[in-house]
Amino acid sequence: MQYTYQTSGTCSREILFEIEDGKVKNVQYIGGCNGNLKGIGALIEGMDVQDAIARLEGITCGPKNTSCPDQLAKALKKALG
Repeated sequence: MQYTYQTSGTCSREILFEIEDGKVKNVQYIGGCNGNLKGIGALIEGMDVQDAIARLEGITCGPKNTSCPDQLAKALKKALG
């Protein structure tokens, strides 16, 4: 199933992703640091959703209390309900 998540507190504006059989698929960020965000998507492609949340949750960016990886963790949690 495909999901869209509006980010908050980051340079990226939106995250598009799919969850298939409990695995993260096709992560795409709209806005933000293109190369780094493509890298995050590539690294978690096929990863179990819970494992991805555990790895990404709580990562900060500079003085911000969140980051693009942290926002993805929030998006995945929301998708799980």
